[in-house]
Amino acid sequence: MMRIAVLVSGEGSNMQSIIDSTKNGNLKGIAQVVLVISNNSNAYALRRAENENIKFVCIEERKNFGNEKSFNGAILEELEKAKTNIVCLAGYMKMIGHVIIEAYHNRILNIHPALLPKFGGKGMYGHYVHEAVVKAKETESGATVHFVEKEYDNGEIIIQQKIEVFKNDSPEDVAKKVLVIEHQIYPEAIKKIIENKM
Repeated sequence: MMRIAVLVSGEGSNMQSIIDSTKNGNLKGIAQVVLVISNNSNAYALRRAENENIKFVCIEERKNFGNEKSFNGAILEELEKAKTNIVCLAGYMKMIGHVIIEAYHNRILNIHPALLPKFGGKGMYGHYVHEAVVKAKETESGATVHFVEKEYDNGEIIIQQKIEVFKNDSPEDVAKKVLVIEHQIYPEAIKKIIENKM
């Protein structure tokens, strides 16, 4: 049984899709979410974790730590205590420290709301991505699950899925369509990793 830790900053709907998949989807019997870490004490994701009886920890802003090293060390310590096999970023709004990436190399996944390498990189997250897609008059967008490397959105792609973008779509319309496929492909990507298909 693979042990998954989820890092999240907000609502946690992608986290919930992973949890649901471990209970009655394609991750049932092969994975379980054992830890949720957030940098935001008000994240609804923490309530979701509590409702699911999953251990959750809030490791807030870097300013609460002496330096970057101690902040990342606190996260790494929790991951190791939980005997984590796979780390999933699900709307985690902080750069992952190099020490964590090295400890969990090719075992940290992220989901991005666009078809990478398009509309990726620093500052491209959430509504900023969908606004850029609409502004560029793209006819398609989608979601990408990829490995996390030291550069933003630069790791090897595990899975992508497309949605059609219509001429009259607003960024909010695109966001809704992309979120639906995010919930589908994240558990699929995790399954690929567990089954060593990458």
